[in-house]
Amino acid sequence: MNQPSLAERIAAVRDRISESCRRAGRAEGRVRLVAVSKTRPAADIEAAAALGLTDFGENRIQEAAAKLPRLRTSITPHLIGHLQRNKARQAAGLFPVIQSVDSVALATRLSAMVSQGVVPPGGPPIRVLAQVDLAGEASKFGIPEADLPRALEEISGLSGLRLSGLMLMPPFDPDPEAVRPWFVRLRELGRRFAEGGLLPRDPDLSMGMSHDFEVAIAEGATTIRVGTAIFGPRPA
Repeated sequence: MNQPSLAERIAAVRDRISESCRRAGRAEGRVRLVAVSKTRPAADIEAAAALGLTDFGENRIQEAAAKLPRLRTSITPHLIGHLQRNKARQAAGLFPVIQSVDSVALATRLSAMVSQGVVPPGGPPIRVLAQVDLAGEASKFGIPEADLPRALEEISGLSGLRLSGLMLMPPFDPDPEAVRPWFVRLRELGRRFAEGGLLPRDPDLSMGMSHDFEVAIAEGATTIRVGTAIFGPRPA
């Protein structure tokens, strides 16, 4: 059996987004699709961009630094993987959106890079999301829920950055319904901190991947990160 083409996979994901929004009573335009392009060559990103995708997620600085400057099309790259503080300079120069800010120290380092001119003066601030650790998994990064109020207050006060919301990488479970409680918790945190003035009135909530983004949309996701459903399984 022939494998679906890239165009067919993108169309299928868009149909799933549209149907999920319809069921949730949400406007489809409120959900940003970030195509996770880690391990994919520049040619795959260019092909997906030619089909209308604009936002792409990368995990590793070294890979992105080798790949992004070679692109022959304009995209918005998002850093969605863990960022070490010693790579903040490279990240600030490559990514207008960094979803994986998992500490005040990292945010402070990024702010310093902006003030040092890594980002062209007068340009827009780097849009950042605070990565939240709700499960306490040793293999995951993020700001513990108890530390969020202080962290959000400090990050929002840093120059050169625009704190726009929260990002979550919940414990993996093949059953999307088993992940729903994590999405609910992030939505409630976003609502609470928006009401308290620590986040924008309509905060960005980045949650949901290929196998569970319908549930994430139902629970308020404004950004979903989709790799396999767009590009197919990664090469072994």
